[in-house]
Amino acid sequence: MPLQRGAGILLHPTSLPSRGGIGDLGPEAYAFADFLARARQGLWQILPLSPPGMNNSPYSAISTFAGNPLLVSVEDLARRGWIDSVSISTAAAATEKPIGRVDFEAVKASKLPLLRQAAQRFLETSGGERDRFEGFKRETSWWLDDFVLFAVMRQIHNGAAWSSWPRELARREAEGLKKFGLQYQRELEVERTIQFAFFEQWRGLHQYCAQRRIKIVGDVAIFVDYDSADVWRNPGLFWLDDELQPIFVSGVPPDAFSSTGQRWGNPLYRWDASKATNYEWWRQRLSWAATTCDFLRLDHFRGFESYWEIPVSEPTAVRGRWVEGPKDDLFHAVRASLGDLPFIAEDLGMITPEVIALRERLGIPGMRTMQFGFGDPGAHYHLPHRFDANCVVYTGTHDNDTTLGWYSRLDAPSAACVNLYLGSAADAMPEALIRAALGSVARLAIIPVQDLLGLGSAARLNTPGTASGNWSWRLPHGALTADLARRFAELNAVYGRS
Repeated sequence: MPLQRGAGILLHPTSLPSRGGIGDLGPEAYAFADFLARARQGLWQILPLSPPGMNNSPYSAISTFAGNPLLVSVEDLARRGWIDSVSISTAAAATEKPIGRVDFEAVKASKLPLLRQAAQRFLETSGGERDRFEGFKRETSWWLDDFVLFAVMRQIHNGAAWSSWPRELARREAEGLKKFGLQYQRELEVERTIQFAFFEQWRGLHQYCAQRRIKIVGDVAIFVDYDSADVWRNPGLFWLDDELQPIFVSGVPPDAFSSTGQRWGNPLYRWDASKATNYEWWRQRLSWAATTCDFLRLDHFRGFESYWEIPVSEPTAVRGRWVEGPKDDLFHAVRASLGDLPFIAEDLGMITPEVIALRERLGIPGMRTMQFGFGDPGAHYHLPHRFDANCVVYTGTHDNDTTLGWYSRLDAPSAACVNLYLGSAADAMPEALIRAALGSVARLAIIPVQDLLGLGSAARLNTPGTASGNWSWRLPHGALTADLARRFAELNAVYGRS
């Protein structure tokens, strides 16, 4: 699908300055959409919206289909009559901190009971929304019924991994599932209601953006968490042993981010098993993702060509091996079923000619990250003089330091190289890098909101290879001013990206 010249901002909804200690899909999300419109930005890029698993990472989901309950706006639920404003104020007071960062455990402790309380009230007094709720359940039963079973079982077993549950539940024996469903009927309906609330709010926000000519760039994480509804429901699609434990796990070999590589720990796919079903699970997954977003960033695209296989016994990613992925075959099956979906390939890291050839054969635009471009000549692939038009340029991604933080840590020779390329960068960073991105031939340019605001390393969202302290940064209240919107609207106009 050919890209039209445009620009946008990267900001995950959890980073919005909403009430209750975490960003959500409520008023602050609509205010951000208004800012994008004033700034003449046509794209809002987000991270995966799934309920996060390990270390609160959106790239380690407990379901690839469900929405993250923590993103549900309780203010919107109050407007709908699901909950009272006093309860909201009490929950907000328990989680708000002066520095504004997300305390995930505190938010879960205060917000999840509030959501369940609201869902109970809805089920007792839903009135006019009942028809939409029943329709949502019918339309999504193919994933929703298994997800709510998994979610309630997880609660009943105090968060223990599904493989440790009683055999009839872990192995999904029909009688065991039927008995559980009857026993916990109400709890299952509560979880369905929370998912209904999420997708009602997300679709409302998505429509609001569309009315302002803003498209959502979503994110499809290549892997899922072992302790997920997806693996529990489809164990035959993953490399698991007879005890349903992973045999191999995901990661990447040593690179610029980490000398021991990154051991992500997700179970790896048995691509032969997926192929035997004509990639049914993947076709369902991508079809669903395409209904929620306008573009789909394929995380770790190189894993579709070949991926790093780590034996589960290895503590780091050093002792792994490259294994061939499904390559063109998966995408041919997807296109035959769903048509030409609007993909963007995250083709960063250790990229080989084979990965580039796969992306080019499929006609999928790749990514360029300007922070990576200053170094040896091979890195110039990430600088504008080496771009082709069919790509998406970033100053940095959610895995990078902010541009100001990155620049301040460069050694003297590297800083001199940046200054020569950009011209007086020391006096105008990060705007110098932003201007270079906007002025490039890349059809899409996406800027992290931290760079838009000129923030330093304290605003970094994620540091790959670290297990704690990530994903918690939040946008300060009032930071997105009318002057800032006007400034970037002017830049977009100058560079033909309005």
